[in-house]
Amino acid sequence: MIVIIMGVTGVGKSTVGQLLAQSTGWPLYDADDYHSPANVEKMRAGIPLTDDDRWPWLDRLNALLRAADSKQESAILACSALKQKYRDRLQKGLGNVRWVHLKGDIELIRARLKQRRGHYMNPALLQSQFDALEPPGDAIVIDVSDSPATLARRVLIALGKL
Repeated sequence: MIVIIMGVTGVGKSTVGQLLAQSTGWPLYDADDYHSPANVEKMRAGIPLTDDDRWPWLDRLNALLRAADSKQESAILACSALKQKYRDRLQKGLGNVRWVHLKGDIELIRARLKQRRGHYMNPALLQSQFDALEPPGDAIVIDVSDSPATLARRVLIALGKL
């Protein structure tokens, strides 16, 4: 099973992904670690990425997931995947993909971003992420107002892993 945790910046994709990885023993890939240096600099400067910026990044992530899938191994990916065309690119050629949409109110996420340290994503891009978000119709939707441990537990229950 490939589990892709998606949502806007600051919803807790990486944190929930780490908790899921600890519970399942599956590897976690954090999409933020696979951006090109140019993409990181754009985001740090508060410049939204274009589709042309994203395609090579999404293809790298898809290759990671296909490698796991081809060995019939499970994996977790934490990735914004805000638009359907990005999700289509990520899951191309994969078998059993489960989408988890971490969803929250913009004010809650904005407050979290003000407390976040050591991340290159400029909080000024939050509104552009909400504007770009195309909610998936086929995802497990988890409201992020609870603790990360509670969110991870809800995901595990929805996946049938608890």
